[in-house]
Amino acid sequence: MAPLVALHGATIVAGTQVLLDDVSVGISGGERIGVVGRNGGGKSTLLRVFVGTRTLDSGRVVRTGGVTVGMLGQTDDLDPVATVGQLVLGDLAEHEWAGDARVREILDGLLGDLDASALGGWDAPVGPMSGGERRRLALAALLVADPDLLLLDEPTNHLDVEGVAWLAAYLADRRPRPDNGLLVVTHDRWFLDAVSTRTWEVEDGDVHTYEGGYAAYVLAKAERSRISAVTEERRANLLRKELAWLRRGPPARTSKPKFRIDAANELIAGEPPARDQVELVRFATTRLGKDVLDLLDATVRLGERTLLDRVTWRLGPGDRYGIVGVNGAGKSTLLRVLLGRLPLDGGTLRTGKTVRMAMLSQELRELDRVQGRTVIDAITEVRAFTMLGGKEVSASQLATRLGFTGGRQQSRVGDLSGGERRRLQFLRLLMDEPNVLLLDEPTNDLDIDTLTAMEDVLDGWAGTLLVVSHDRYLLERMTDRQVALLGDGSLRDLPGGVEQYLQLRREIRERSSGMPSARAVASAGAVGAPAGPSAAELREARKTVARVERSLARLADREARLHDDMVAAATDAEAMVRLSRELEALHAEQEALEAEWLEAAERADA
Repeated sequence: MAPLVALHGATIVAGTQVLLDDVSVGISGGERIGVVGRNGGGKSTLLRVFVGTRTLDSGRVVRTGGVTVGMLGQTDDLDPVATVGQLVLGDLAEHEWAGDARVREILDGLLGDLDASALGGWDAPVGPMSGGERRRLALAALLVADPDLLLLDEPTNHLDVEGVAWLAAYLADRRPRPDNGLLVVTHDRWFLDAVSTRTWEVEDGDVHTYEGGYAAYVLAKAERSRISAVTEERRANLLRKELAWLRRGPPARTSKPKFRIDAANELIAGEPPARDQVELVRFATTRLGKDVLDLLDATVRLGERTLLDRVTWRLGPGDRYGIVGVNGAGKSTLLRVLLGRLPLDGGTLRTGKTVRMAMLSQELRELDRVQGRTVIDAITEVRAFTMLGGKEVSASQLATRLGFTGGRQQSRVGDLSGGERRRLQFLRLLMDEPNVLLLDEPTNDLDIDTLTAMEDVLDGWAGTLLVVSHDRYLLERMTDRQVALLGDGSLRDLPGGVEQYLQLRREIRERSSGMPSARAVASAGAVGAPAGPSAAELREARKTVARVERSLARLADREARLHDDMVAAATDAEAMVRLSRELEALHAEQEALEAEWLEAAERADA
């Protein structure tokens, strides 16, 4: 199929940097291409060339006659006096869009949770709306317009986990015209895997092409590194580590790309798990003791809303939790409560005596006072050396691992880009040697290479970690368990991870709208569908749920006692080995019980 838009010999130079160097690529109808690369490497420039808002220094752009191109940029250029209806629906009459299932799905998927009464409905002006609301309006308008070639620059920004999942499903499976093209720049690796049929990497002025999404790209990069015997040993090791995690993770991560299984297994042969959890828990226990953070019967109100309603949550040494929830459910508020910055309206927060907490917030104001200093001075101001993975690491070594190589360590903080300032903020936190680390939307302004490096650093960090993020890949990669704030004041444990959270949200929406669940519709409407479970089977499933929950509670008590024993035996190497093995066996038993609970709970809810 002929390309919708193609570049031939495209070259762009910005100052002393060559963004595109004699590049020839094209995108055909039906292709969905994800674009990756370092910040400032030319990804957004490439999209602007395709849409026609950036001219080439040399080369040419060829467009198929009559092709329509639409782009969602990172900057907001919406007309502030336009109304919601004018922006999203244009000249469509009410009967046209209301009778179009595609348009209704877009409105529900992207704008369904906007407070229509507060915004004033379709006649509300766009100007007073928040950045996140404006972003979703622009995306909805673009999808409703349905151009032949859709260009998206960081489309998951300002979307929660649920919104990202909807957008991925729509772009991959439900767009009305299979001959449309899609080119998307994003740091969200789960989104790349869910949407992309090909991957472009913009690197050093060139565009390298790979078949498949992010997982296939990681495999191809690792294989290319092995075959060419690259000298960047550290980067190759990171790629193998990432590949090992992808291959060992849930099947959903690797079922979409056409993996060359033998090559993948050869590359990760002997590659250990990303984290030695037993060893990390041992270190965390010696640093933290048995008491870390206990939130007991806690209630938090914000005006008329109750964000936390008598929530109890106990965090132990070495726990790694991801926190998900709809926008406004109270995720950042929960972090502020744990930090002690927000008082409780009821209940108690107990903080261990040895706890040293640090938080990577969404703000960068804390760097204002070091604007005139160099990067390395801003880091060594905190500490010159720290312990990571049982080894002493210098500030310069850690800065190099996070992308501040060579002369960049001598750059002034005031001259750094947004992504570089974010990395510096993270480095300063780590050098302060906290043993409890809270990360609030850590993916902001970071490219995939930096996120991979951050994950690699945290793999060797011994402490308790809490991560708030809409980035599903990052949550599953950085943390061992997830919890959800569902907007009803509860904090829900998610043995089934993010997928369980999305299912819970679907069920909540169906109940609130009065619609039956998809399972109920299928059971009632399908000809020859098997009968639902009998009363006896339901009773048995509920008994299993109750039994497993009691067993999990007993295991939680055993785990607490093991942590106490490990604190007492911190100087006895032989005892620590034995206790660590017991803890590892206990965790395996917990995982098996959680799987049994999920299966029984599904039968009980049938």
